[in-house]
Amino acid sequence: MATTPDPQFSEESTAGLPLLEQRDWLRFTLSSIGDAIVTTDALGSVTFLNRAAEDLTGWPNAEAVGLPLETVVRIIKEVGREPIENPATRALREGTTAGLVDDCLLLARNGTELPIDDSSATIRNELGEITGVVLIFRDSTEPRRRVREVRQAFEYDEEILATLSEPFLVLDENLRVRTANSAFYAQFLVTPQETIGRLLRELGNGQWDIVSLRTLLQNAVLGASAVEDFQVDHDFETIGPRTVLLNARGFRRVPDQPPLVLFSIKDITDRERSNAVLRESELRFRRLFLTAKDGILILDAKLGTIIEANPFICGLLGYELEEFLGKELWQIGLFRDKKANQAAYQKLRTEGYIRYEHLPLRTKQGDEVEVEFVSNLYRVGSRHVAQCNIRDITLRCRMERRDKDQAAALADLHRRKDEFLAMLSHELRNPLSPILNAVQLLRVEGNENAIQREARDIIERQVGQLSHIIDDLLEVSRFTSGKIRLHPIRLEMKGVVVRGIESARPFITRRRHVLTLDLPEKPIWLNADPARLEQVVVNLLNNAAKYTDEGGQIWLSLRTDGSDMVLSVRDSGIGIDLKEFPDIFDLFTQASRSLDRSQGGLGIGLSLVQRLVEMHQGTVEVKSDGLGRGSEFRVRLPLMMASEPVLSPPEIVGAAEPTKQGWRLLVVDDNVDSAEVLAKLLRRTGHDVQTAYTGPDALIAAAEYVPDLILLDIGLPGLNGYEVARRIRENPGLKQVKLVAITEYGQDSDRQLASEVGFDEHLVKPVNFAKILELLTAMLAPPDIKV
Repeated sequence: MATTPDPQFSEESTAGLPLLEQRDWLRFTLSSIGDAIVTTDALGSVTFLNRAAEDLTGWPNAEAVGLPLETVVRIIKEVGREPIENPATRALREGTTAGLVDDCLLLARNGTELPIDDSSATIRNELGEITGVVLIFRDSTEPRRRVREVRQAFEYDEEILATLSEPFLVLDENLRVRTANSAFYAQFLVTPQETIGRLLRELGNGQWDIVSLRTLLQNAVLGASAVEDFQVDHDFETIGPRTVLLNARGFRRVPDQPPLVLFSIKDITDRERSNAVLRESELRFRRLFLTAKDGILILDAKLGTIIEANPFICGLLGYELEEFLGKELWQIGLFRDKKANQAAYQKLRTEGYIRYEHLPLRTKQGDEVEVEFVSNLYRVGSRHVAQCNIRDITLRCRMERRDKDQAAALADLHRRKDEFLAMLSHELRNPLSPILNAVQLLRVEGNENAIQREARDIIERQVGQLSHIIDDLLEVSRFTSGKIRLHPIRLEMKGVVVRGIESARPFITRRRHVLTLDLPEKPIWLNADPARLEQVVVNLLNNAAKYTDEGGQIWLSLRTDGSDMVLSVRDSGIGIDLKEFPDIFDLFTQASRSLDRSQGGLGIGLSLVQRLVEMHQGTVEVKSDGLGRGSEFRVRLPLMMASEPVLSPPEIVGAAEPTKQGWRLLVVDDNVDSAEVLAKLLRRTGHDVQTAYTGPDALIAAAEYVPDLILLDIGLPGLNGYEVARRIRENPGLKQVKLVAITEYGQDSDRQLASEVGFDEHLVKPVNFAKILELLTAMLAPPDIKV
């Protein structure tokens, strides 16, 4: 906009000049001015155009004089091209100075359009009366272009600012905010009204009102220096505690204009927190590294050389830290040689992890230490490292070797115990067998008096009790060594229970108990080992009979419950104290009793019951209301749902024909008493019997006598019973001979070995003579003799 002062053409300005000279002087003056000047009279008619006005309007002065000003100087809006009242006309009308609004165009005589700036003022006489008006204007094409460029530049800058993700301010030379980007408003939760035009130090709650910062920014305005990473920790009014970095730089966007300051704000709160956590982590690691009771080595992952070692590994190997640095592991005694080191390190680089349970390590002094070695790769900043953790396991290895030696010693002790039990069984059964046979011989003779008969019964009962004790000891050995093997078949449980009752009945009868049975009419089918289940029934009945005062009650029931079979044995006996329940099934555990109530036994039976039931996937539980109130043992086993009939055992074929005097039998036993007593019993029942006492004698007797069946002891001098059986089976002339082992060795492995060498049956001493007669009947065709 033109700012030419209001010209007043008065007498004072031309005083002393002739009128013509005054007019010429005025026109000369106006013509020499660079701005376009147009004058009018009081009616608005043109009175003069200077050369610049002629050029811009296209009207010569001679033609323009006398024309209305609106004809010569036509002004329109740049936008819309609408005519605008000439400011000179308004000045004449209002008697004031007037100017154009922005963005106006001069429409020249030839139709060209020029952007102009103008102003107008009235011309007054000596009386102050308006005699005309002067209009001053100029071509503003170039200034407007510069303004547009500046505006576009600022708009471009503001677009750039808007795209910045960090808060950004533009400050003027007084550090007053000229503009702010959207990130600033979003970060600090403020509005443009609270920001634009305000001094930087006035923003928020004075977070930027820092003397040292203000000094740096003033230097930036002057171009002396920039503000770089000025850190501010502040509790901001809108966003709380934050840590930010400030950067600022002064610049001049437009020459000859005051400088501006670009002011950026970077929030590093999260980074600082992460760094604090990292520093804390590094501090903890360093503390652990230095105080760890394991050796730690840090290796350069690329070179495989040590870059750091903790004090423990220095002490373990006897090296100073400086002696570790730059060395490979094999050079400090961790691997046999460089080749082994490289192989391990290659595996580490391939898999990222290696572990050695027992790695010998040699110290600087030459001592060997056994260590556990673990290594893995990871990155520290831009560097890959390998961390090696080395644990001294010398003491642990010593303890492991001691434990191994102890385990071996225990295993050897266990083996010796089994051998001792087997030998004990052998040594106990050996004399028991002739004693029992002698007692049975007395029974067969039948000419004893009442005292002799009572004595025989006592001996017979006690031999049976001693035999049960030996059996229990051997069962314990089998269980503890895991040698018990089940031989399950499809069986009917009622028959197993009946056989168990018959086995336990003598003991129940001797103690004058009343046994009440509740057995089902329908069969109950199980997939189980019949011998072992019979053993369960016998042990439960014997336990009930043992711990019930003479003349007591025992109840046995068998039923089904859903998919289970339930066997219950209940008694009216001494009961069980509640504190004894947790241990009732432990080995060698018996109910509390005084010396006068001692019932004998080893406390093995219930433990065997539980283990046998559990081997059949079943459970056994005990109930008792306390001492003196009896007890109940309840066994649950899974039912077999199939209903096919039980297969009968196969018939034994190939038996020889008996002689008229009975079967030809050979008894072989190194215990002469046992052999002779058994031979006498067999002869009294009508059989032809010969005896032998050694292995070689047994082979000779078998070849010469050709018996139908041989009752053969295993522990024979010269040749043991297994070798005798093997050679008999190799003799074609003795193929039809039946072999029965009668031995003190009763474990499963003994039975298996006997079967492998050719024995048909296996009996364990002492053998009830009735059992031998049953076996003869089963193995051979019934002879026409007295049994």
